[in-house]
Amino acid sequence: MPSALAVDVNGVEKVAVVTGVDVSNTNGSEAVNGLRGRLGDMNGVNGVNGGPDGRAGTWPINTRPGPSSRGSSSSEVNGDHSGRFTADPHSAVENEAAGPRSRPFAHIRTWADDPKTASFPRISKSMELMRHSYDCVVIGSGYGGGVAAARMARAGKQVCLLERGKERWPGEFPGGTGNAMDQLHYSGQFAPPWLPKKVIHGGDPTGMFHLIFGNGQNAVVGNGLGGTSLINANVFLEADEDVLQFDAWPKEIRDNKGCLREYYKKASEVLEPEEYPRDWPTLPKLELLEKQAKYLNMTDKFHRVKQTTRFRSGPNSCGVEMSASACTGQDATGLNDGSKTTTLVTYLADAWNWGADMFCESEVRYITQAPTGDGYLVYFAWHGGNRGHFKTNFEEDLMWIHAKEAVFLGAGAIGTTEILLRSKQMGLKMSSRVGQNMSGNGDMLAFGYNTDSEVNAMGKQFPSPYHPIGPCITGIIDNRKGHENPLDGYVIEEGTVPEALVPFMQALLEFMPGSIEMKGESLIEKVKANIARAGSLFLGPYFRRGAIERTQVYLIMSHDSNQAYLTLKEDKPVLEFIGVGRSDHVKFLNRVLEKATRAVGGTFVQNPAYSLMGQQQVTVHPIGGACMSDTGNTGVTNHAGEVFTGSGTETYDGLIVTDGSIIPASLGANPFATITALAERSLDLYAKRKGLTINTEKNDVLDLFALPKHPHRRSRYPPKLEPQQLEERQEEEDILHAHKSIAYALRMKDSGFGFTEVMSGHIHRLHTNDEGNFRDTIDDYELAARTAKSLCETARFFLSIQAYNTRSVVNDPKHSANLTGTFSCPTLEGSPFMVRRGNFNLFLVDTKAPGTRNLTYDFDMFGTNERRLHFHGYKVVDSSVALAPMQFWRSTSTLYVTITERPAGRTYRSSAENEDDFFCLRGKVVAQGIMRIEPRDFLSEMLTLAPTGANILGKVRSAANFMTFFTRKSMSLFLAPFTPLQYPSQAYSGFINHTPRTKSYKIEASDGVITSLYVWEPTNTSVPTKNLFMIPGASVDHQIFALPTIRLNAVNYFQRAGYRVFVTVHRIGMLMVAQNDWTTFDTRLDLQACLQFIRKRWPTGAETDPDLTRTRTQVEPEPVYVIAHCMGSVALSAGLLDGTIDAKWVKGVTCSQVFMNPIWNCMNLIKILALPIPADRLYRFFAGSWFSCTTGKDDSYVQKALNELLRLMPDDRKEICNNATCHRISLVFARCWNHRNLNEATHRQIDRFFGGVNMTLLHLLMKQGFQGHVMSNGPLYEQLDTPENIRKLRDIPFLLFVGGDNAVLSPESTERTYEILTDAFSAHHGGAGIQYRRRVVPDYGHLDVWMGRNAWKDVYPFVLEEVDRVVRPQGYKFQEPDDEFKRMISSGELLAQ
Repeated sequence: MPSALAVDVNGVEKVAVVTGVDVSNTNGSEAVNGLRGRLGDMNGVNGVNGGPDGRAGTWPINTRPGPSSRGSSSSEVNGDHSGRFTADPHSAVENEAAGPRSRPFAHIRTWADDPKTASFPRISKSMELMRHSYDCVVIGSGYGGGVAAARMARAGKQVCLLERGKERWPGEFPGGTGNAMDQLHYSGQFAPPWLPKKVIHGGDPTGMFHLIFGNGQNAVVGNGLGGTSLINANVFLEADEDVLQFDAWPKEIRDNKGCLREYYKKASEVLEPEEYPRDWPTLPKLELLEKQAKYLNMTDKFHRVKQTTRFRSGPNSCGVEMSASACTGQDATGLNDGSKTTTLVTYLADAWNWGADMFCESEVRYITQAPTGDGYLVYFAWHGGNRGHFKTNFEEDLMWIHAKEAVFLGAGAIGTTEILLRSKQMGLKMSSRVGQNMSGNGDMLAFGYNTDSEVNAMGKQFPSPYHPIGPCITGIIDNRKGHENPLDGYVIEEGTVPEALVPFMQALLEFMPGSIEMKGESLIEKVKANIARAGSLFLGPYFRRGAIERTQVYLIMSHDSNQAYLTLKEDKPVLEFIGVGRSDHVKFLNRVLEKATRAVGGTFVQNPAYSLMGQQQVTVHPIGGACMSDTGNTGVTNHAGEVFTGSGTETYDGLIVTDGSIIPASLGANPFATITALAERSLDLYAKRKGLTINTEKNDVLDLFALPKHPHRRSRYPPKLEPQQLEERQEEEDILHAHKSIAYALRMKDSGFGFTEVMSGHIHRLHTNDEGNFRDTIDDYELAARTAKSLCETARFFLSIQAYNTRSVVNDPKHSANLTGTFSCPTLEGSPFMVRRGNFNLFLVDTKAPGTRNLTYDFDMFGTNERRLHFHGYKVVDSSVALAPMQFWRSTSTLYVTITERPAGRTYRSSAENEDDFFCLRGKVVAQGIMRIEPRDFLSEMLTLAPTGANILGKVRSAANFMTFFTRKSMSLFLAPFTPLQYPSQAYSGFINHTPRTKSYKIEASDGVITSLYVWEPTNTSVPTKNLFMIPGASVDHQIFALPTIRLNAVNYFQRAGYRVFVTVHRIGMLMVAQNDWTTFDTRLDLQACLQFIRKRWPTGAETDPDLTRTRTQVEPEPVYVIAHCMGSVALSAGLLDGTIDAKWVKGVTCSQVFMNPIWNCMNLIKILALPIPADRLYRFFAGSWFSCTTGKDDSYVQKALNELLRLMPDDRKEICNNATCHRISLVFARCWNHRNLNEATHRQIDRFFGGVNMTLLHLLMKQGFQGHVMSNGPLYEQLDTPENIRKLRDIPFLLFVGGDNAVLSPESTERTYEILTDAFSAHHGGAGIQYRRRVVPDYGHLDVWMGRNAWKDVYPFVLEEVDRVVRPQGYKFQEPDDEFKRMISSGELLAQ
C-alpha cells in the first residue's frame, strides 16, 4: 500500500504521511480523515488539502491514552498540576509558512461561502404554491415529522409539511453572539423565586432557538426546517430495553421486547451514526472524560458514542452531498461545515425528492375535523410577509389546509402538546390526559471550571485544524445498567459551548452561587489557578492557558418523576415541572459530577438555572404530553401514535403523533434515536393498515438546486371533465404559473417587495331570492355597508402582497402582485376563506372611468365547507383627490367589495389574452359592501413593507424603485391640475365594438349641400322590421350612437330590437362643410332630405328595394320614428315648426336634452353675460371663425396658450381631467358628461368623436339658449315656437329626457317644452300628458346618455320602451334575443367595460 500511517499504541507520536494516492479509510471508501488522494482536490478536515506542488500533506497524530494538554505532555492522576504552562508542542509549527498549514489558512471558509453572497438550496416552497388540500399534512420537521413526510411521499401521497421556523442550510446558521440573539425566541412563564410569575413572549417566533420558561424546569428546542435536529448534539443512543418495559408504555411495546429493534435499524440506515474516528486528532475533552471515568471507577462504562456527524465527505444515505466534520463544536447553534446529519439532509430531502411540498414560517395552532367529514382542517399562522406586526390579527385570522386522509403531528413534545390542547379547546374531543406526564428526560447541565487539564470545549466557527474542538459530544459514561432500580440509571456526556455563549462563560462561572471549589490546594496551585482566571479575563476566553479553555461541560440524561404538565395561559404554553429540580436523584448526580470535577482539579458549577432560579433545570429533551398508553384514561395516543377520541380505546382515523410527545417516561438517554424509531414504527403500521406500499428505491445523488426526481405526478384527466376535476386542473395550472414566475425571478436574481394589509368593514349578504343583479355604484356599496352594519355583518381580510420583480410591477401596465392570506365573514358559509394566488393591481388604469386609478383585489376564496367564491374589490383614486389630502386617504383606504359565486367548472385561462376578462363579475353576486383600513392597521402595514433581493444593493434598488413608482402615481393624481396635458394619440386603443354599417348614402339637400346617411340593418329578424331615424347633435357624427369604445352601443341596442337604424351626419356635424357658417336652422334641410329618402326607399319597414329606378306600386310610406339629440333635436324642431318637415312623416320623437326651448345652463350663460364682449365675437377676433375641438402639441401658439388657460376653468373636483380636447369641448359647449360615466378609451380618444363649430352657429346657439326659443337665421332671428307652429305637432308623441347633471342645457329646456305640449294638446288627447312624457336621468350629464359605458342599462331601455310603445302593436313587449350581447349581460361582462 503506497501510503503509511505509523502510530505507536504506547503513545509514541509519529507522523502520518499522505503520498497523494488513494488512502484506505476505516470509516468507509473515502480518504483518511476526509483526505482525498487526488492532487489538487483533497477535501480534508477543516479544509486541509494536499499541497499544490504535489508534496505530501502531514497531520500530527497523538494517540496517547491521556489527555492531550496544551500544557505538559502528561498530567498525572495524582494531581500534579505542574504542567499548566509548559510549551505547546504545536506552537512551533502552526505559525510557520513551511508547516502543514498556516493559521491564517485555517481560518478561510473552506466549507461554506459567505451567506450574504452564497446561493443555498431551497426545498421548501413559497406559500403561493400551496394547494387547497393534500392527502397528508405533516406538522413539524424534526425526526418524527421528517419520517412521516418521507414515508408518505414514497407511498405516493400528496404531502404537505408545515414548519414554524425558516429553511437554513449549512453556511446560514448563526455563529456569533449577535446573530444568535437575533434567532432567539422566548415564551412561557418566567418564574424565579424572587419575582412574581409572569407569562412572557418575545423575540423572533421563527428563530432557531426557542427558550421556554417554566415553573421547575425550562426547555430549549429548535425551530427551522429540520427542527431540533439542527441544534442537537447528534447522539444516537438507543433506549435501554429495561426502560421500555415500564408500565407506562402500552402493552404492544412493553410485552414485545425488542419490537423497536428493526425500526432503530431503519433509522440508523438513514441517519448513519458513527463514532468519532480513532484515526482522527485526539480531543482533549474526550480524553478528560475518559480520565474522569477512571476516577469514578467507571472505565468499563466509558466509550465513544455513535453520533450523526459525518467524518467523511460524499453523499449520505439519501443522496445529499455532505462534508467531513470541521470539529468546530458549534453543534448547538447549527453546523456550518455541512457535516451534521439532520433531518433536513436526510428525511426531508428524501421527501422533497419524492414530491412532498414543504412550507416554512407556518405555525400550526389547532386542528379540527373537516365540516365535509373527510379528513381534517389544520389551522396555522403564517409568519411570512412580516404578518406578526398585526398582533391582534396574527393569531385570529388563521390560514388553513385540508388534510383529506391523515395529519401527522411532529412538532415536538411542547409544540404538539400545545396544538392538541388548543384543538381540544376548539372542539376536538380527546383524552383529558393531554398535556400531562411530561418529562425533561432527566436532563442536567453542569461545568467543571478551571481544571488542571486543557479541555478545549469552547466552540469556534473556524478553529485551527491543528487544534480541533470536535463535535459537541463524542464520549459517554453509560451507567444505565446494573441498577436494582432502572430509574437510577444515567449517562454522563461531555459537551461544548457554542461561540455565541463563550463571551459570557467566565462571568457566569465565576459568580454562580453554589459553586464547589477545589479543596486542599497549595498556595502555588491557587496562584496558578488565579493566573488562569486572569488570563481568560484579560486575554479572552480562547486563551489556551486560561480557565475557560480548561472548563469541562457535563450533560446528563437520567430519569425524573414525569410529573410535569403543560397548560395554556393567555393562549401561550406554560410548563409546570413540579419537583423535578428538588429531587434527591438530582442531588446525587450533582455529587457524582462534583467528584469527577474535583478529581481533575476544577471547580464544580451547577446548572445556571438551577442556581439562579430556585433549583430549576434546563432540558433540551422535553418529552411526553401526548403519551402512549393502552386507553384514553391513562394516555392520549395508542401504541401507534393515534390520538384517542376520549377515555376509551377508540382513536381518530388518520390523526397520528410521531414525535417525542408520545414517549410516556424518561429514557435516561438522548431520545432522538427512539423518537425516530417510534415514528418509523407508526408510519409502518399506518401504511399496512391503509394498504400502502412505501417505495424503497435508493436516491441518486440529489441536485438540490434542480427539480425533484419523483415529483408528485399531476393527474391525468379524461377529455370530458367533471366540475371537481376542472377545479383540480385549474389549481394545478395556477400553481404551475406561479411557480414559473417565482422561479424566473429567483433565477434572474430580481428584486421585489412585499407588505401585509388588514382591512375590515361590513359586507351585506344578499337574500337567496335575489338573482344577483346589482349596480356597481358607490351609492349601492354604501347602502349595502349600512345594511350590513345594522345587521352586524362584519368582514375582514388579512392579506400579504408579494411582488417578486419590482421592475415588472413598475413597468407592466397591470402593476400586479400576488395575494395570499385569509378572508373572514361569519355570515358567509365556509368562513374563514383561504386566499392563494390572488391578484393585486396597484394604480391600475380604470377603463371604466377616465383619469381614475384603481387598487384592485381579485381572488378566488376556498371555504372550509369546500365552497368557492370570488372576491372583487377596488379602491377608487380619481380626480377628487386633487389637492385634498384627506380625500386621498379616504380613497386609498376604502375598498368597494363584491363577492360572487364562482361558476362551476370554470375553465382554465390558458393564455394571457383572457386575463382582462377574468376580473369581470361572472357569477351570481352573493354579497356587497365596503371595507376600510384603520389608521392603527396602516401603521402596522408600513412596518411590514420589505424589499427582497439577492443582496443589500438589490434590496435598496427595489425599495427605491417601488417608492418612486408609488410616489409618482400618487402625485399624478394628487396634483392632477398641474400634470402635463393629454393630447390626442395617433394609436387607436380600446376600440372593442366595431359596428359596421350596412350601407351609406350621400344625401343632397334642397339647397345643394351634400351630407351622409348611414344605415344598419336589424340583427333580430324574429320581429317585424321598423325604421328608426337618429339625429346627432352639433360637432359630432354617427359615432355617438355607434360608439366603438363600448361593448353595447345605441345602434347595437336598437338593431337587436328589430329596428333598421338610420343615422345622419348633417352639415353642423363632423363634416368639412360644417366650417361654412351653417346653423341649426339650415340643418333642417338635411333632415328633410333624409326623411324623404327613407320614406321613398323604405316606404314600409318590412322590405327594401335597392333599385330606385324600378317601377313600384305606390304605397303610402309609414311615418318614421325619430330620436334626436341636442342641436340635432333643435334642428328637427325648426323643420317641424316651420313646415319644412311634414309632421305626418314622423311617427314619434324622442328628444335628448332639448327640443324647441333651448335654455343654457349656468356656465354657458356666464359666457354670454359675464364677459363685456360675447365669447363668440372675442374668439372670432383672435382666432378666426372656426373653433376646433381637437388640438395637438404642434398647434398654434394661440391655441396652445388657450389649452393651458383652460386648466383653470372652474368645475367640480371630481370632474378634473388633463385631456386637452375635453377642456376645449367644455369651453365651447360646457362639460358634456359626468366623467365617471365614460370609460377610459372613450375619454382618451374623445377627439375622434368631435369636430368643431363655426362662429355663426355658435352665435345662433347663444341667442337661442339665452332667450329659450328655437330661431331662424339672422339677421331676423325669428322665433319659431309660436302657437301657430306648435299646432303642427298635434299628433306626434314625444319623450323628452335630460341628464340630471347636465352642464350644457338646463333641465328647464325639456320641462318648458313638456308643459307647452301638454297645455296645447291635453284636451285633444282626452287626458293630460298621455302623448307626452318627460324623464330626468339621475347621475348623467349631456352626451354620456348615449356614450356612457352603462347607458345600455340606464338609458337605452326606457328609450326603447317608448319607441316600442309608439311603433309596435299595443301590448308588445321586447324579448331579449339569444345573442352575444345577452351573454355579456348575463355574465356581467358589460359591467366591467
